[in-house]
Amino acid sequence: MVKVIIAVFAVACVAIVGFVLLSNNSSASAVSATADTFESSLSSVKFTIEGEVVSPGTYTLASNAMMSDLISAAGGVTDDADSCAYYSDALLTSGMTYYIPSRYTVDDYCSVKEISKVNVNTDTATILATVNGISTSVSEKMVEYRETNGLFMTLESIQEVSGIGNATYTKVRDYIVLHA
Repeated sequence: MVKVIIAVFAVACVAIVGFVLLSNNSSASAVSATADTFESSLSSVKFTIEGEVVSPGTYTLASNAMMSDLISAAGGVTDDADSCAYYSDALLTSGMTYYIPSRYTVDDYCSVKEISKVNVNTDTATILATVNGISTSVSEKMVEYRETNGLFMTLESIQEVSGIGNATYTKVRDYIVLHA
């Protein structure tokens, strides 16, 4: 009888030890899964794209996403998109709204003509000031800014220039490009 009690006790101890080991292992898996979810939420952010893309909207992408990633998520650009108004390899900033302008303006129902645009990365202050909404002093600040900080990589980055806020940016964004 003593042998039976010892055997039952030994089996119970083995079962308890096994249960503890299994529950610790699944807790580690749960902690690992929680850490993966947390890391994933840190590495993906939302970006919004408007204008000449197939599906304008807000998309969740990796935090190191480039303009080409956002355009792909939006289904690509339309035939009217101005490819000189964005760099495909431009890194995106979390929470920003990006705009792809059209190459054309619709004057009336029968006429479509190409919009005359200035290049914010190469044109002089005098030429930049020809855009309605960019004053002479702001155009000079734009040239000074790009000489100090390098090329504008997105249309939206002109808002980093003193004197260009959201209203001015919205007014001029259809009339500027980043490259030829």
